[in-house]
Amino acid sequence: MPVTLMNPDGLPKPDVYRQLSVATGSRMVFLAGQVARDADGKPVGEGDLAAQVEQAYLNIATGLAAVGGTFDDVAKLTVYVVDWSEEKFPLLGEGVGRAAAKLGVDPTKPITLLGVASLGEPDLLVEVEATAVLP
Repeated sequence: MPVTLMNPDGLPKPDVYRQLSVATGSRMVFLAGQVARDADGKPVGEGDLAAQVEQAYLNIATGLAAVGGTFDDVAKLTVYVVDWSEEKFPLLGEGVGRAAAKLGVDPTKPITLLGVASLGEPDLLVEVEATAVLP
């Protein structure tokens, strides 16, 4: 596997993400922000943050599969959440957990979480972009 995840000594060791990843592959994949849309572009989980997070993660896995990768090849995620507040952590975690269970992967990647005022379409609550490294 080209990506090794770690929480090195000297940095906090969170349970829900890793502080860094070391990538040793030769192909970098930059996946555009994924949102709660199915393969036909239809909205998924309107008004439901957990459902939208789940769909965004599943879309990342679908995109990576198209180039011979898996979610395990993800080196870094950036998550944009509309009107972020700490009260949304459980819903974010629920969506990530459901996607991880469906994909059979460990979702604890280095991650940057950003609160934003809005996204590209008014029904979107979350957008997730990924950088992956493949052998």
